[in-house]
Amino acid sequence: VSPTHSPRLLCLFSLGTTEKTLVEVLTQRSNAQRQLIAQAYEKATGRKLVADLKGDTHGDFEDVLVALVTPPGAYDSQEVIRAIKGAGTTESTLTEIFASRSNGQIKALSDAYLAETGKSVVRDLQSEVSGDYGKALLILAEGKRDESTNVDAAKAKADAKALYEAGEKKWGTDEAKFIDILCHRSVPQLRQTLVEYKTISKKTLQESIEGEMSGALEDLLVAVVKCVKNVPAYLAERIFKSMKGAGTDESTLTRILVSRSEIDLLDIRAEYKKLFGFTLYSQLEGEVSGSYGEVLKRLCGQDG
Repeated sequence: VSPTHSPRLLCLFSLGTTEKTLVEVLTQRSNAQRQLIAQAYEKATGRKLVADLKGDTHGDFEDVLVALVTPPGAYDSQEVIRAIKGAGTTESTLTEIFASRSNGQIKALSDAYLAETGKSVVRDLQSEVSGDYGKALLILAEGKRDESTNVDAAKAKADAKALYEAGEKKWGTDEAKFIDILCHRSVPQLRQTLVEYKTISKKTLQESIEGEMSGALEDLLVAVVKCVKNVPAYLAERIFKSMKGAGTDESTLTRILVSRSEIDLLDIRAEYKKLFGFTLYSQLEGEVSGSYGEVLKRLCGQDG
């Protein structure tokens, strides 16, 4: 069915439309359907839906609606652009995106980045990030992590031993060894390495990284370890931190709920309740309001 066949979608074509209609229409469709709506909108009006949304809405509400009508790879790309433009670099955003995305998602991000800027995302990141953090992030940004599902038990033992000897066992830390193993090996392989590491060290690898490293590199390698264990739990924690304390970090909240809405948001909800003892929906009710809050609550869905 053509998206223009619905009277409620046709409301979008007169952008004196109500916020309620925008919320209802855009939160009840998949991203693929929203792309069809955007195409039909442009055909009917001669204007781009994103441009009209930007002209007709503002603030966090505008940001979340624009995110909803942007293809996933292009949205990730825009978040990276936002993280590296201006005076400082937002390492926490770069860490979250590159630690939690699959090779396929990173390729979609890179392709969109090239289409939008005419430049390579890896090359642009090179001029923005440095040191060991930069080395690790650039490996992840290449999107070439081994994706084999086979686990080599002997290799996992050898890697665990190498990590132990590069950190806990020696004076000073061989960061390059941590970066090489954690940023190249497949997720199933690394899961086994985490088990072997605890056997050798009596500490978890996360505890060792936290004891041996600091700053952005520590944050990135801890994020990688958390994502190896459980991406939804890592993102649930990021959401919780975005709403903790005095103000709400709306950009993190928007990015995770929109980008994961068709991937693992149900799992994130389950992990959230397990980790913090209350539902994500109830937390959103207390933290975000107005049309922006309504969009996030609809994306999240009530989870009992």
